[in-house]
Amino acid sequence: MGLMLYFLRHGQTAYSQTGGYCGKLENDPGLTPEGQDMAQAFAKSYCTLSWQGVYVSPLRRTIETAKPLCEAVGLQMRLREGLQEIGYGQWEGMHPDDIDKQFHDLYVRWLTEPAWNAPPGGERGIDIARRGSKVLQEIEQTHDNDGNILIVSHKATIRIILCSLLGIDIKHYRDRFLMPVATVSLLEMTHRGPLVHFIGDRSHLSPYLRSLPST
Repeated sequence: MGLMLYFLRHGQTAYSQTGGYCGKLENDPGLTPEGQDMAQAFAKSYCTLSWQGVYVSPLRRTIETAKPLCEAVGLQMRLREGLQEIGYGQWEGMHPDDIDKQFHDLYVRWLTEPAWNAPPGGERGIDIARRGSKVLQEIEQTHDNDGNILIVSHKATIRIILCSLLGIDIKHYRDRFLMPVATVSLLEMTHRGPLVHFIGDRSHLSPYLRSLPST
């Protein structure tokens, strides 16, 4: 068995409810009460695994998502800038409908080829892939080949990393993987490359939490 990478998207926030773009907002929103329940549900379901490390984006919503599991298993989270959400620049906090009205041509270009185009003042998909790959390299160099690693990150970042690992063109990251809040994806790093066990699992959540709107 190879190194097991568990990718966990953070729990519900006010922005995941409404669909607004929330990358690196200055007010750095945390989880809603339901988002906190999602974090607790993950910890309850996964605390029996033997964890070698927990790598977390240094934003409030990811830290709050990782905290219950870390407290349950007695591990300190390792904050990594490379796991942060994509920077949306001038579009931070805006809803896609408003962006389309105010920045139509730029928005269409970004939607069509997000790997090499960025929101004004923001990041390209390829930038996220590069910084995410540095964290994965650190993990593979630091930990045993058969351990469990938790990576707590964000919707776009996780999908871009998965595309990069699985040889999928990064421009398709929105088209290939659903990634609602609090979903878990598992990849095993084998000698023949990444092996997918599952993507976007929410079975650890109650029916009520799974029914909540999420973008």
